[in-house]
Amino acid sequence: MTAPQVLPEKPNALEDFFPVRKPVIGVIHLKPLPGAPRYKGEALSEVFAAAVADAKTLAGGGIDGIMIENASDLPFSRPEHIGPETVAGLTAACLAVREAVDTPIGITCVANGAIPGLAVAKAVGARWVRVNQWVNAYVANEGFLNGPAPEAMRYRSAIHAHDVAIFADVHVKFGAHAITADRSIAEQATDAEWFDADVLIATGARTGSPTEPREVDEVRSGTNLPVIVGSGLSPEQVPALFATADGAIVGQWLKKDGRWWNPVDPHRVERLMDAVAKVRG
Repeated sequence: MTAPQVLPEKPNALEDFFPVRKPVIGVIHLKPLPGAPRYKGEALSEVFAAAVADAKTLAGGGIDGIMIENASDLPFSRPEHIGPETVAGLTAACLAVREAVDTPIGITCVANGAIPGLAVAKAVGARWVRVNQWVNAYVANEGFLNGPAPEAMRYRSAIHAHDVAIFADVHVKFGAHAITADRSIAEQATDAEWFDADVLIATGARTGSPTEPREVDEVRSGTNLPVIVGSGLSPEQVPALFATADGAIVGQWLKKDGRWWNPVDPHRVERLMDAVAKVRG
């Protein structure tokens, strides 16, 4: 089989954002925002206070970056149905976090809200957006989704947000891969790089599901871009996964009792970052 063609190397976004090898990005899973079915009219100050508390715990534990996600807005809207109330709520939450900590931040606007995420990132000074389905097409929980890369990159150019990087998942979780089943993971990684992603993400099947080292290797074989782990990292898995991955996004494992909707547990942050320090050292 012919190896996938890769593009000339571009600047390493991880090196631009983080002063350490193999950075770890902790996730803040916001409480429901206005417009979401599970939002019951609570004062938004409570939503933002919970996000700030998590941010301070993450930053205090030595996490290198923070990603803010409207994870409780279930069931998630399709990208074209994400409303201004979601963008406004996510923006306000990010500004509250920015006021509280100096840690670099990024955005995930679910489901697959690349353009709303870019708008928020531009407004709050975030460094990246995560997009779970960047290229090709996919049967997700929300139905059939097209990759938003062409429209999103033109939107990024239109709002002069060239300094906001794209962190793109490869071999996406939460759905079926039937449409791209005839393409290897390496080929899908090449597709994401060709469509101008900056960092590629290898994941497990669902939030918190372990990422296999083989998955990281297969993504890396199709790209010159940095490759990070996107789900399921625990201290025990750090040596194996960081032997090949360039960093990680960690959400569920850092929460109390390992439940993503719980507050960040400072003891879990300490355990994870101790394991990472050994690999870096």
